[in-house]
Amino acid sequence: MLAAMSQRLTLSRAAHLLGISRIALQKRIREGELPSFDGMVSVDELQRVWPQLDLDESGSFEKTRAIREDAFARRLRERVLPSQEALAQRLFAQGQELAELQRTLTRYHALFEALQARLAAAPAPATEELAQLLDEGLAQALAAPAPHADVSALDAMLRVMSAHVTVRPSGREFFVEGSETLLKAALRAGLTPNYGCGNGLCGLCKARVVAGETRAMAPSDYRFSAAEKAQNHVLMCVCTALSSDLVLEVLEAGAPEDIPEQRIVAKLRSVDRLNDDMLRLHLQTPRSNRLRFLAGQRVTLGLPAGVASGADLHAEYPVASCPCDDRNLIFHIPSPARRVASANSRGDPAQGFAECLEAGLVKAGDELSVWGPWGSFVLDQGSLRSLVFIAIDEGFAPINSLIEHAIAVDAAESITLYWASSRPGGQYLPNQCRAWAAALDEFSYLPLNLAELPATLAANAALAASDIYLAGAAAQVEPLATTLRAAGLPSRQLHIEAL
Repeated sequence: MLAAMSQRLTLSRAAHLLGISRIALQKRIREGELPSFDGMVSVDELQRVWPQLDLDESGSFEKTRAIREDAFARRLRERVLPSQEALAQRLFAQGQELAELQRTLTRYHALFEALQARLAAAPAPATEELAQLLDEGLAQALAAPAPHADVSALDAMLRVMSAHVTVRPSGREFFVEGSETLLKAALRAGLTPNYGCGNGLCGLCKARVVAGETRAMAPSDYRFSAAEKAQNHVLMCVCTALSSDLVLEVLEAGAPEDIPEQRIVAKLRSVDRLNDDMLRLHLQTPRSNRLRFLAGQRVTLGLPAGVASGADLHAEYPVASCPCDDRNLIFHIPSPARRVASANSRGDPAQGFAECLEAGLVKAGDELSVWGPWGSFVLDQGSLRSLVFIAIDEGFAPINSLIEHAIAVDAAESITLYWASSRPGGQYLPNQCRAWAAALDEFSYLPLNLAELPATLAANAALAASDIYLAGAAAQVEPLATTLRAAGLPSRQLHIEAL
């Protein structure tokens, strides 16, 4: 009975509240070390499996609490609290839970008093020891502070401030912060729901509400059929979560072939120089026509008409940003000098594309065409193996997208990044990589020169049990891929992007 009364948390809530990776919890459950009950874990069992965790005093818990308190204060400052209707409904639901708990405790108290009365009427001394045990137990229960009170308080706050959404049939989960739409929250969490316009016109983001309630945040011109209305369909792009727990049936893209080819026009926000060899191109898509893509995929970019004496300049580049922010597309463009130094630069349309960007022939606000996405260099969603990313020079662009996505979806228990450069200073975003390593306990970053890479990989015995994502120029990645296969790495665990 005591075990049944132990506080239970969903895996996602446990990860949010305690700072423990959701993948780490799942791994312990699979190995039989951590019991689970209908997708939930008990706080007592968490402490048994991770004895170094003290929920009241550990630095990890204090750090998590500080982060959450700061996030809560920031939401207050930015006025992104849930709507009054959502707050009222979630508080009412918590009040119902509290009332039911009080009724349960009242029934237990009545049972306890009845048992005491029966013991008092029973012949002694057989019942004296049992009566004393009950009295002492009651005194201890009333005197002792509630276990894990901080966890319960944080969980209660999270239930009011952030709605928890479970997606079927994939079983993935995400949280809706404040009054953001279901679509925005799902994309921010790294999910890949089907969608189109993003403003309630096309109906592609339809989802069926299985449990819980939603509320429309904006009007929609899309008209549901009678059958869709009866099945409780909503548009994710215009609805937010009303109840604190929501279950949706959502169509998600699981593979590159699930993403349709798109042609859109995006505006140039900026062109910045990362170092002598690399430019960063920032495009922004219209709110009503955003780009759907999977992390790691490429697109074809076209310069505005009339640029470079009217030449029709198109070049293919990997998207370096995460699909979780589908309006802001980032690309890493090798500078003209870098491309001239490449043996493959002759006749490459990317050379002229980069020259136009560096010469300033394209200004902020100009429109560029975006066509795609292309490629299958994407995360294996069905794998729970550790992730190893190997970027060679500008191969970091698709790797950057994959890493941001992997972090967003909590895709692996550990992530390792090797960034090898064929020239000094070739790691053009070192601070970002170091920031990942500093912020995430399960992330490690190792910058190398290209000559060091084979020996370094050979010394890593964990590669055989990892999924490896290798990106760079074809002349550099193909020999390395051959070496990895020869060392016994299964082909299904090796993913290659030859730029």
